[in-house]
Amino acid sequence: MGRKDSRWLLKRKKDYYYRLAKKLKHRSRAYFKLLQLNEKFNFLKPNNTVLDLGCAPGGWMEAAKEIVGDDGLIIGIDLQKVKPFEDENIIPIQGDFTKERNLKKIREILKSKGRDKFDVVISDASPNISGYWDVDHARSVELVKTALQIATEMLKERGNFVAKVFYGDMVKDLRKLAEKYFDKVYITKPRASRRESAEVYIIAKRFKGKKWEEEDRIEREEKNEEVGELLIKKIKKMRECSNMQ
Repeated sequence: MGRKDSRWLLKRKKDYYYRLAKKLKHRSRAYFKLLQLNEKFNFLKPNNTVLDLGCAPGGWMEAAKEIVGDDGLIIGIDLQKVKPFEDENIIPIQGDFTKERNLKKIREILKSKGRDKFDVVISDASPNISGYWDVDHARSVELVKTALQIATEMLKERGNFVAKVFYGDMVKDLRKLAEKYFDKVYITKPRASRRESAEVYIIAKRFKGKKWEEEDRIEREEKNEEVGELLIKKIKKMRECSNMQ
């Protein structure tokens, strides 16, 4: 371990919310961020159905459960495997939320629970960090745009969306994009965020029910299958024409 890594570990051990999360046996310090954001903006309510994009290690799912209660439902997805919860209404699945097949799984779980759409979509996901600020900022914004598109497909009308983004010059346009689909949009930073961290949170309230009009950011396997089927038909037709000659 290098000197930089040692300094980071020492700083983390001194961090109040990190130590508090350890003491109270929460999965991460992010637990406090969601509670503080909700205290200010009230986007989560009892009995809500919640989708958590990029949910590992489960701190936001844990916090959401405290608000939605036993009659609520939280489904989370992350590339990393998330340790299962004892609560039956907290369901983490492993997978890439940018792929249609995983969004289909989420819809199937939702349907099996007798629910149609989500009241709230939340995301504390971070992109792979390169160490180059411009790259990391752009990747963060792109990730939030994908989460925003998923929100427009998964949310009930007047539902809410919350996501982390690294602050920079592209956040202004990101906010404008969110305002196209939601009545109210805010940029904020909870107390539990480290002071030196560039992370801020976009809070988008009251989804207008408008369909996504931007670039499709989801890997649609159905489209790939359709293209494949058309290609097969085209080849068959070419062969038939060749045989007739």
